[in-house]
Amino acid sequence: MKQATVTAVRYSPNSLDYFLALRHMPFPAWLDSTDGKHTDGRFDIITANPHYFLHYQKGSCTLQNLLSGESKQLQEHPLVLQQQLFEQFEPVACTWPFVGGWLGYWGYDLKAVTEPQRFKHQDDEWPCLMAGLYLWAVVVDHQQQQAVLVAHPSLSREEYQQLQACLTKLEAVQPPQSFKLTEPFQPVLSPAEYQSAFNQIQHYIQAGDCYQVNFTQRFDSQFSGDLLTAYTHLRKASPAPFSAYLAFGDITVLSHSPERFIKADQCVIETKPIKGTRARSADPEMDRLQAEALLNSEKDQAENLMIVDLLRNDLSKHCSQVKVPHLFKLESFANVHHLVTTVTGQLNSRANYFDLLTGAFPGGSITGAPKIRAMEIIQQLEPVSRSVYCGAIGYISFNQQMDTNIAIRTLVAKDQGLYCWGGGGIVADSQCEDEYQEAWAKVSNLMNALNQLK
Repeated sequence: MKQATVTAVRYSPNSLDYFLALRHMPFPAWLDSTDGKHTDGRFDIITANPHYFLHYQKGSCTLQNLLSGESKQLQEHPLVLQQQLFEQFEPVACTWPFVGGWLGYWGYDLKAVTEPQRFKHQDDEWPCLMAGLYLWAVVVDHQQQQAVLVAHPSLSREEYQQLQACLTKLEAVQPPQSFKLTEPFQPVLSPAEYQSAFNQIQHYIQAGDCYQVNFTQRFDSQFSGDLLTAYTHLRKASPAPFSAYLAFGDITVLSHSPERFIKADQCVIETKPIKGTRARSADPEMDRLQAEALLNSEKDQAENLMIVDLLRNDLSKHCSQVKVPHLFKLESFANVHHLVTTVTGQLNSRANYFDLLTGAFPGGSITGAPKIRAMEIIQQLEPVSRSVYCGAIGYISFNQQMDTNIAIRTLVAKDQGLYCWGGGGIVADSQCEDEYQEAWAKVSNLMNALNQLK
């Protein structure tokens, strides 16, 4: 097996420096652990100028070859096409997590591809999938305080040298420009409309259709200025280990997710669903009590276990030896405590990462249970599509590694519109007012931080 090309570059504790040096290139992307302090937040990945760029919308793939300038419309299954293009490149050996491969987002509404018998494409406003097949990246290891430029052997020597030259000029990069909201965030659903949807969900639960539905509402605003300024402000206000900034043409994604969807290292598979949240307190004793209350909450444990069973089933489609090594573990972030469970498995020899993603998509922690019926109820009751939200952002690398988030606490910009989503799991004993306020609470940190920018 060939080796990846790896060259050390100057380490910066702020990966924004690398992104600013490279953002002038087509389709720049930044997978961001924000500070490297969380156990899952060791590495940052910055890349741009992919060999291919794939855009899936309205049931059709648009494939751009950035080397030849060619663009094609293809009526193909997007994940099958991703696999076919991925296999055109040799696997490589490298211990860094990403050496090139697919990097981008798989939106929630890709469910129409992964479950075509049950779902149709419901909204043409947003691409279901946008991803680049990249041949290089800057990878930053915050634990070891190292950074490297890593490349697949097929990348030309000339392009590699040009990238090295870009990375010697970190001091000369231009900082992002100003940003401000020109219209405040407003919910798509009125309180009365939310109440009506809540009542219908309770009816379905009482009728035995489902046990839980993760119901979401969208909040819409308008902005002017540089979205990178918004992102860098948010990453300080709400640091999270699975954050991302994707500048993909007229779509920009700003994700501040704390939740891992699927990680793979060779054949070892891991997913870490979050169910159970408490706000943190500045008072140490109150903060401890909040964490203790979450750990001892029978309701949160029951909801967590429901989703764990669902994910065990999803992994079992393509994995053996599915286990739960950590159940109801407390993980603390800047603003919240979460109840997190770890589920692992061993990928079957006949399956690949694209099979794994298809079989588990979308993540069970953001649908409800039973999964398919909950998704049908969501499609019936949510008036607008989820877009990237509740899908996955991450990568599938040529060295047989993969990592993806659940795209919660995620904003999407298109034209001058900026959109975010918030929601929660509704069960039999949920109260409408509590759930409505929880949806606001989950996005209020993001909204408040953006309101500070002028």
